[in-house]
Parts: sequence; structure tokens; C-alpha cells
Amino acid sequence: MLKLSRKTLLALEAVIDIAFNARPEPVQAKEITARQGVPQRYLEQVMQQLVRAGILKGVRGPRGGYRLARERRRISVGDVVRVAESIEDDEEKHTPRSDLGMRIVAPFVATLQDELMVRLDSVSIEDLCQRARQANVDAGTVADFTI
Repeated sequence: MLKLSRKTLLALEAVIDIAFNARPEPVQAKEITARQGVPQRYLEQVMQQLVRAGILKGVRGPRGGYRLARERRRISVGDVVRVAESIEDDEEKHTPRSDLGMRIVAPFVATLQDELMVRLDSVSIEDLCQRARQANVDAGTVADFTI
């Protein structure tokens, strides 16, 4: 089965978390790591790549954190997946060595990946936020008692 990497799933969850918990202040990385149960250092690497790619905007300072760089409806799942999958992993990339692998298997898998990316590009972060609302997902919104 084709699987997305752990970093890709983390990136998707982080972007959706930020979109779902949007409020006037940016969402802090420590809030995301508390909700996702991942080390902040691991998350920061992914978040910086998303900032460089223009998906997130980093806000500095004591009340800093992350917010979306574009509207939720203008960020596709495919955008996030492309960034996350580009992060260097220790996993060895498989390159076919046989004629069968190079001429049949690799092109077939490439076609599947292209089809998957077309599908991922058709789903926006807004679509997933709506699904979360419909499913009554508790994304761990932090209460804000500012008056």
C-alpha cells in the first residue's frame, strides 16, 4: 500500500490544526505538539519548511507562533504533501535496477503518484476543516479569556 511519510502526516495535521484553531493570535508550536503528542523539535523542522514554501507564516515574539500564509481554501492537501515529502529523510529512495523495474514498475508507480497528487490537489485545507466540524472533532482549541 502506498503510504505517506510520518513527516507528511505531521505536516498535514499541523496545517489543519492551525487552520482549525485560527484565532487572532498565532498558534504556538507547543500547543500543536501538545495536541499531536510529538516532540517540538521534530515539529519545528516541518514547520520551517512550510514557512519557506509559503504555506505558513511564522510570527516571532513571546506571543508568536504560526498562522496560515494564505486562505484555507487556497491551500490544497497536495501543496502540503509536496513540501513535506521534499524534506530529506533517512529512508533510502528505491531506484529500480532491472529492466522490468525501470520500464514497467517505475512508470506504473509514477502514474499512480500523479493520480494521487491530482486527487490531493482537489482537496483544500478548508474542506478538511469542514469535515472536522461535521465530525465534531475536538481539535483542542485553547480557551482564550481575553476581554
